[in-house]
Amino acid sequence: MIRRVDLRGRVAAGEVLDLQALQALVPRAVFDVEKALDVVRPICLDVRHRGLEAIREYGEQFDHVRVDDLRVPAEALKTALEQLDPEVRSAFEESIRRVREVSEDERGADVVSQPAPGGRVTQRLVPVQRVGLYVPGGRAPLASSVVMNVVPAQVAGVPSLAVASPPQRPGRWGGEGSEPAFGGLPHPTVLAVCAMLGIEEVYAMGGAQAIAGFAYGFEGCRKVNLITGPGNIYVVAAKRLLKGEVGIDSEAGPTEIAVLADDTADAVHVAADLISQAEHDPMAASVLVTPSETLAQSVEKELALQVAQTKHRERVEEALGGQQSAVVLVDDLDQGTAVVDAYAAEHLEIQTADAEERAGLINNAGAIFVGGWSPVSLGDYCAGSNHVLPTAGCACHSSGLSVRSFLKAVHVVNYSREALQDVAGHVVALANAEDLPAHGAAVSVRFPEAAKDEG
Repeated sequence: MIRRVDLRGRVAAGEVLDLQALQALVPRAVFDVEKALDVVRPICLDVRHRGLEAIREYGEQFDHVRVDDLRVPAEALKTALEQLDPEVRSAFEESIRRVREVSEDERGADVVSQPAPGGRVTQRLVPVQRVGLYVPGGRAPLASSVVMNVVPAQVAGVPSLAVASPPQRPGRWGGEGSEPAFGGLPHPTVLAVCAMLGIEEVYAMGGAQAIAGFAYGFEGCRKVNLITGPGNIYVVAAKRLLKGEVGIDSEAGPTEIAVLADDTADAVHVAADLISQAEHDPMAASVLVTPSETLAQSVEKELALQVAQTKHRERVEEALGGQQSAVVLVDDLDQGTAVVDAYAAEHLEIQTADAEERAGLINNAGAIFVGGWSPVSLGDYCAGSNHVLPTAGCACHSSGLSVRSFLKAVHVVNYSREALQDVAGHVVALANAEDLPAHGAAVSVRFPEAAKDEG
């Protein structure tokens, strides 16, 4: 069901397993965003020029739903919340509370520095003014992504928020015939959570056309400054293409989990955690890195048992059997640590005897889950952390979504006459060194008496 990659003995045999070599050896999905750019480029250009009508047509083509009014009616939001299962509502309320508490702790405050008497530099943290939040709705209605997008944006103080989520196609969720599920609206759980959080601007649109709609604006929807949220390869490609037209958080594509484990790990738990992420998508990656042959064998047996009982068995089997998933056997935990650091997983679980100390050695991961009682599923919903995280190795240079994603840092410089005069000579010297004398003159012109004295 899941293949093996055996790295044991290679170093002893003289092979150099440096960072570059490890990155080539670890399992990775074929996720060709560059190729997908060729698909989404004409879509985005069409939306730029034809706006609303183009979004409608692509929604009909890709989601098989014709939506005349993309804006979800306020009554639909209200009804979705009223009909939400009380137990599910309570769970979302707790998730919101925890994410909000962590976000408020992250928010930070303006920082004032005084590099010289009379000279003050203030770093103001200013919220982005308008944000488009994307919530996937293909194989699963990821209503939890509403929480992860909206709450940190609200804590940051973003004044204008809009959510996009795909209309639900015919045949989904027990729908019959050619009629779209839920009247062609996004999944009602997504709408209910939007209503819980006070989001009134919600659009039934998905895919690259939704990203382009937010980036360029269309009839009834102002363009945004920033787009956040995970999605499929076409959503990721559209975000990459339109970066610069708008800001983006990161390229969050198909999910991945890496588990670094030793003999102290529980094979039942490890197998369940690998399956939990494989459940998302046939392209999802599940990777176990371990020096323990015993654990590897036990996990492989558990996978066979647990996959046979899981609801989305076909999807899970395809993900676990794909080239992006594997059991990676290593010489020892130090080599295992180097492997997972090179892999830069979206989610990294560490289930070892020294889990907390070993977590401190990791530089590259979207989020790190320490010990046997911190599964990724906890982070997906109720840890208080954010589950919108960089994938495909992007964790080596990008961060997960947080309140900081919605803030800009603006330096405010305030110098007195005396403070400027004190540093004027340095400014002039540096300007002349760069052959930009007008820069220096912009300072010296303010002190004509000094020029006379020098004359």
